[in-house]
Amino acid sequence: MPNSTIPKRPGAERGRGTRIVGRALTCAVFALAGLLFYISAETARGTSLRTDNSLLRLSDVIRQRSTQNQQAQQQLGELQARADELAKQQGQSPSDVAQLRALQQQGRPDGAEGARADRHTQRRAPGATARLPGIPEPGVNDLVIHQQDIQAVVNALWRGGAEGIQVMDQRLISTSAVRCVGNTLLLQGRVYSPPYVIRAVGKTDRLRAAVDADPTIANYLQYVAAYGLGWKVQENADMTVPGYSGTVDLRYATGE
Repeated sequence: MPNSTIPKRPGAERGRGTRIVGRALTCAVFALAGLLFYISAETARGTSLRTDNSLLRLSDVIRQRSTQNQQAQQQLGELQARADELAKQQGQSPSDVAQLRALQQQGRPDGAEGARADRHTQRRAPGATARLPGIPEPGVNDLVIHQQDIQAVVNALWRGGAEGIQVMDQRLISTSAVRCVGNTLLLQGRVYSPPYVIRAVGKTDRLRAAVDADPTIANYLQYVAAYGLGWKVQENADMTVPGYSGTVDLRYATGE
């Protein structure tokens, strides 16, 4: 019998090509998935990428640095007290004392007498205390005490003639900066959380009047009434604010 050839179906070659392409795409997808798993494992280095351990470590470092700054300020305050005592023991002539007092009187702005000249000396006088507790319950992240709220209280007390102001446990001086990150207060190298306490010595009637007349505080009091952020001003017949124990050296850039 003569040899006869079996005719090929028209779609056979086309189907075979489709299967080859499908298998190649499947292999490529698995290879890409494996590459992603490898990159994820190398990035994690044996740790979970879903945890907040890095943030926790950062907060621990911040708390540690804040504690170290507090200890350093205490040591500096003790050294400053010893230096002042040694200076007193050396004795001064009446003319030196008069000249020193004259220099201290210079640069004392109206309404803030002694705030800069006596920054290292504790002040004892009648005063007022302002407390900003913050939100009553956690979870209301958009209703927090902001930087402008604390600054408004401090500025109002200065305008009211405060002789010295203490925020938390630190005395303010002319270079002090009140800064907030979220609901955390950063002051002179240390970190604080609510409630915030601001104390000022001076004439209580003038201090209270300045606080009541401040428009920023008035705006804050609207949120106090609406959301219960907390606000309390208390007058004290006898109050003592500590002297400033930090360094007063200024570091700044200079041109060549």
